[in-house]
Amino acid sequence: MNTPASPTYSFRFWMLCLSSFLFSASFNMIIPELPSFLTRLGGAEYKGFIIGLFTLTAGLSRPFSGKLTDTIGRLPVMYFGVAVCILCSLLYPLLTTVFAFLLLRLIHGFSTGFTPTGESAYIADIVPLERRGAAIGIFGLAGSLGLAAGPAIGGEFSRHFSLNALFYSSSAMALLSILVLVNLKETLPNKQRFRLGLLRIRRDEIFEPLVIPPFIVMLLTLFCYGAVLTVTPDFSQHLGIQNKGLFFTFYTVASVGVRFLAGRASDHYGRVTVLRVSTLIMAVSMVALGLAQTKAMFLGAAVLYGIGTGMNSPTLYAWAIDLSHPERRGRAMATVYIALEAGIGIGAFAAGWIYGNRIPFIPFVFWGAAALCLLAFLYVVVGKFPKRVEA
Repeated sequence: MNTPASPTYSFRFWMLCLSSFLFSASFNMIIPELPSFLTRLGGAEYKGFIIGLFTLTAGLSRPFSGKLTDTIGRLPVMYFGVAVCILCSLLYPLLTTVFAFLLLRLIHGFSTGFTPTGESAYIADIVPLERRGAAIGIFGLAGSLGLAAGPAIGGEFSRHFSLNALFYSSSAMALLSILVLVNLKETLPNKQRFRLGLLRIRRDEIFEPLVIPPFIVMLLTLFCYGAVLTVTPDFSQHLGIQNKGLFFTFYTVASVGVRFLAGRASDHYGRVTVLRVSTLIMAVSMVALGLAQTKAMFLGAAVLYGIGTGMNSPTLYAWAIDLSHPERRGRAMATVYIALEAGIGIGAFAAGWIYGNRIPFIPFVFWGAAALCLLAFLYVVVGKFPKRVEA
């Protein structure tokens, strides 16, 4: 695909960054309160399903969103995901049973299965090759700010307002994320009209083989995030931290400090070189988190984790784009997002099972995550990887 190159930091680039922030914050701001909400419904033993079911649907929908991104366009895929997010946030206050809650979490996952796929392909279309790592670093920072700041905002919001108000605010933030995109123009040339036949997915349309290396690293390292989302609210409370989203505040600040620099470093020194550093830092952060017994140790581990993920995420996305053909960019990004959702989902399910509402078992959750990050580190140290595909 050959679309005219725009300036790296054009208006539409910044609008996509803003939209990504708002969208990510919208569904993450309710995370700190969902464990206690589910407990009040009588489902305390299903805490691992809060993140697990959400990411399950997101992962299963990626082949569809990838194909639709490459056929009907980037923007319709983004709009659909946001619409799902708006609707689901409005439905949480109506829930009265554990089954209904788990079903809604399953449906809510469609939102992240679609919107980020379209956004990533759109970004890849409009940024120059030589600035790709830096641009994706900034774009990834916007989304990660939402992912990290959302729980902090939601945790503070719930202290002063009702839980229902929190859900309605989540829906409003998702609505804002789509309103800032209304004037963007489609970047996919020769787009098709939607038809039901496009929802038939062949086996070779599920994965893009060229991006298997970043897929593997993403899968191994994102286990951490599923574990963190599942157990840090309870761990925070155990350590006497009133705002259960405070971990994410410190994580965000650290991530902000390195993401842009990490993107530029990966442009200059290479993706694999940066990943060797990031995966090792993430492994160390998980070990430190498992050893944390005080608020200072806990938040220090959050900073270290933010540094590691701030280097890891934009580098992986830039690497995936490097290895993909432009005409299959949507499929390539969907493949990497499948790894993201699978890693987070498996991490959440495993964390919930290991933890089992027993505080002394929390360190084992983080040490297991550390082992997988170490495995990712070994993979990027000894692996032999393909060269970048030239557009």
